[in-house]
Amino acid sequence: MLLMLVSLLCCVTAAKACLQCDRSIRMMHEDFILSASTVQDQIDLKKICDQAYVTYIETSQERKGVIDPTTLYRAKTEYQSEFDRFLKAKHTGSITFEAIQIMEKGRKILAKHLDAFIPNELCPNICGLLQRRVMDCLSCRYKVYVCPSPTDQQDCGEYPVLAEEGGQAVLNCFLPWHTLLLGTPEYHYSWVPGPSGTEKMDESDFKVLVVTDDSHVVLNQLRLDEEGTYRCSLQDQIGTIFYQAIFPLTVIPLPRQTPRPLVSLPSLSHGDSYSLFQPTEDLLVPLIAVVTALSLTASVGLTVVLRMMMTRQRAATELRSKKGNGTENTA
Repeated sequence: MLLMLVSLLCCVTAAKACLQCDRSIRMMHEDFILSASTVQDQIDLKKICDQAYVTYIETSQERKGVIDPTTLYRAKTEYQSEFDRFLKAKHTGSITFEAIQIMEKGRKILAKHLDAFIPNELCPNICGLLQRRVMDCLSCRYKVYVCPSPTDQQDCGEYPVLAEEGGQAVLNCFLPWHTLLLGTPEYHYSWVPGPSGTEKMDESDFKVLVVTDDSHVVLNQLRLDEEGTYRCSLQDQIGTIFYQAIFPLTVIPLPRQTPRPLVSLPSLSHGDSYSLFQPTEDLLVPLIAVVTALSLTASVGLTVVLRMMMTRQRAATELRSKKGNGTENTA
């Protein structure tokens, strides 16, 4: 196996690949080579390490040839852990053969993480345009990778919003892949008043509502005239559109309360009979006279009663006084 690896080195130039783009991995390999007991072992380990770099390049190029920093960190951490266990183990056989095995394990680790990253995480945009920063596994330099929309357009559909009059409506324009975009793109919100879907809208029909770093806007205290077609557009400073969505907003009016009519009693005509509970001007004077007479009678009666009570009290006092005097004389 060693002879096969050496023969491959004659036709393929060694280069840095994804795992070796990290300085700690390169230093780990160099320390391992220098730790060999003989010069010949060091030469053999150097050739094995260089060939491993070639296989790493081939593995990455079979999978787009790029990697993001997060995936590189995961692969590097797992490979370092395996390499540390390899260094601590007791080597009873050929060091070169065991070096080939650990380098091959690094290739499998790289392939495993790339297989998870490329189909699922490299271009997560199911619509819209994604421009992100990745590392080229051949040059170990960062570059811009463009992920076009699968539908070749930035329009990502409509999301109807329903809210009551006086209530609140939230227009959320965020998708997780927006955080991968290069630069600092902004969310441009605009709208067209009126019921949505009534007529075809042109670009000139949209009025700018707000330009913000926030991915959502909140409409409070909704009025009926705020109903319309709202649009969110994620753009950079030169006007490149990465994502666009439409929010048709329908405002449900609150039920209106009809005022209750005041109930008025019918007025009595001149010939209607009078009631004591509805006194008129003709009955007012006799009523006052009766009340006055009753008040005077009650006052006189109360005066008589008070006098009688005072007379009786005075008589009782005199009687007790006489009895007291007779008792003293007898003594």
